[in-house]
Amino acid sequence: MTWCDRLVCANCAGPVSEGRCSVCRAHRARMQSDGPLAALSSTALLAFLLAVIAVAVVAQRMTTA
Repeated sequence: MTWCDRLVCANCAGPVSEGRCSVCRAHRARMQSDGPLAALSSTALLAFLLAVIAVAVVAQRMTTA
């Protein structure tokens, strides 16, 4: 099961992964071409980057202490 298997189409109320209508098929094609990180907002990506930097700083301080 992939992450897009749980999405439900607002147009036909079917799973997007089945591609029952043209809206489903278009959204499924866009998600497959963009990749999984395209669904994340810029705020989420920034928060993830800051978390990675914070972990790196803590790890650096622990190795030098």
